[in-house]
Amino acid sequence: MKKISLQWRLTIITTLLIAIICGCLTIFIYKNGVYYIDSLQNTVDAKSENNNENNSRNNSDKIYIRIPDEDWNNFAKNFSIQVYNNKADYKRNSLIFSTLLSLLGGVLTFFISGHALKPLCDFSKKIEEVQAQNLSDSRIEESKIPELNQLSTSYNKMLERLSEAFEMQRQFTANAAHELRTPLAVMQLQIDLYNSTQHPDNDSSVQQTIKMITEQTERLSKMVRTLLDMSELQTIARDEEIEIDALIEEVLADLEPLAQEKDIRLTGKCDKVILIGSDILIYRLVYNLVENAIKYNHSGGQVTVTAYKEQKHIYLSVADTGSGIPKELRERVFEPFFRVDKSRSRELGGVGLGLALVHEIVRVHDGSISIKSNPAGGTIFEVIFDQKSKE
Repeated sequence: MKKISLQWRLTIITTLLIAIICGCLTIFIYKNGVYYIDSLQNTVDAKSENNNENNSRNNSDKIYIRIPDEDWNNFAKNFSIQVYNNKADYKRNSLIFSTLLSLLGGVLTFFISGHALKPLCDFSKKIEEVQAQNLSDSRIEESKIPELNQLSTSYNKMLERLSEAFEMQRQFTANAAHELRTPLAVMQLQIDLYNSTQHPDNDSSVQQTIKMITEQTERLSKMVRTLLDMSELQTIARDEEIEIDALIEEVLADLEPLAQEKDIRLTGKCDKVILIGSDILIYRLVYNLVENAIKYNHSGGQVTVTAYKEQKHIYLSVADTGSGIPKELRERVFEPFFRVDKSRSRELGGVGLGLALVHEIVRVHDGSISIKSNPAGGTIFEVIFDQKSKE
């Protein structure tokens, strides 16, 4: 059930209150008016019944009208009809007036509350625009309304704390990655030196151990490089003009050896599209998506990369013919270190950061990414960027 906005809530509550008040006033006035009209009717009826009696009785509660006796019965009949009609008209007009007054009050309340809540609506829109990369630009100026001014101050302080937390997280990731690079480089160097010489005394178990150490060292090195890339996303300029079709051709050429090894056919269907962003990051985005599509595809399968422009958006998609991703896991595949098939991911040398990096690259370019099922079988990753002009 869709939630009702605060403006509509105030409008509905105020309209109901006005309707209740108008209803109570209408009933009160109607009852009193009918009482006095009925009293007048009873007086006329009594006069009609006692037409031959002495009219000189002094009764202060009765109203006497000088009408000839021969016309009195006709007058009483017409008077009763008029009283009945007047009571009906009064009831109808009271209901119409109360309804119109309630509706008018509701309309006025809607516009007045809308004007009163406008600073709050602007505040809400400002919050929706907040991104990790624009925290410093999302501060809200002080308001003339005391309540909103306090809220703005608290919001700005929260942004400062978030900015500091993000910076500490980024710095920690960068420092940890840098610290890990040195021992990993030493380990890789020692393994290369060991492999460059002959060791006739080594049995199969030693060779298997050396192979396992080599693979895990390479895996750790790849993880460190990815962490470094993720920590440096915010510092990379994103104002280059990128020819998407040429970039995709370069990615497909670089991954052609891997595709041939897996017996995968690579296809590019790209229009000539210019995107404003970081050439390095967009290359990495496409590379990771295509590499992922090759690795998790079936032998003899196909990977199709499509890019085109429609209205003010640029669409980039990578489709494979693999096993696909279950719907319940599609949102989680962008989480760091998450793997759909953990055993197969380790077998293929995955570290669980490729799609997380893709998601971050899309985010810093103000785009969106979604996962769909491929009608031919497999998965489609679709990225949408807003068309921007270079400033």
